Amino acid sequence: MFDNDLLIYLETYLTEERKQRFLDVLQQRTRHIAIAVEDVYQLHNTSAILRSCDAFGVQDLHVVENRFGKRLDKNIAMGAEQWVDVYRYKNVADSISKLSDDGYQIIATTPHNDSTLLSDFLPLEKSAIFFGTERKGLSDEVMQQADGFLKIPMVGFSESLNVSVSAAIIIQQLAQKVRDSHVDWQLSDIEVLEKRLDWTKKSIKDVDGIIKRYLGE
Repeated sequence: MFDNDLLIYLETYLTEERKQRFLDVLQQRTRHIAIAVEDVYQLHNTSAILRSCDAFGVQDLHVVENRFGKRLDKNIAMGAEQWVDVYRYKNVADSISKLSDDGYQIIATTPHNDSTLLSDFLPLEKSAIFFGTERKGLSDEVMQQADGFLKIPMVGFSESLNVSVSAAIIIQQLAQKVRDSHVDWQLSDIEVLEKRLDWTKKSIKDVDGIIKRYLGE
C-alpha cells in the first residue's frame, strides 16, 4: 500500500520549484511506449538512448546485456538514470516475455524487410520498440517474435544511422504521436505517486536516515 504520508513528509525537504518540476515532468511521462536495446556494444550509445527516453518522456528502458555486460555510462547518461526506470536482462527471451506479459506488442527496428515507415506508424497499442547492435542489428530471435517492423525513411545513400541517433528520432516522433492521439498514454494516478516518491528519495541527501527517524526507528 502506498505511503502517502511519507511522500508528504519527504517533500518538505524539497523546494516548491523542485516539487512542481516533478509534477510537470510526470504529466508528460508515458509507459504506452517502452524502449528496448539488445546487446548494444558501445557504452555511449545505450547511455545516449537513456537520455533520449528522459528527454522525450518515455519512462521505461529495457536493456539486454547478454554478450557485452553492463552498457550504461553514467558520465554520458548525465543523471538520466535517476529519472528513467531501467530493467536489465541477461537474454532477449526474458525481455520479450516480460514485455509481452505486460501487454506490449514487440516492434523491431530495421532498415530492411517490409518495415512500416516511421511516418506511417501510430502506436495505438502499447508498444516496445527494440533496437539492435550497431553492425548486425537485432537478433533473429527478436525478428522472429516481432509483431511488427519499423524504419526511418531515408532519402540519401546511407541505409542506416547510428543506433542512438535512430533511437532519438523514433522516441521523439512516437512520444509526440501518442500525446497527440486519443490513446490513454499518461501514467496512472498511483504510478505518478510512486514516481514522485522515488524521485523525491533520490533528491534528498541521507534519505535513509531521514526515513528511519520518520518511522521512529
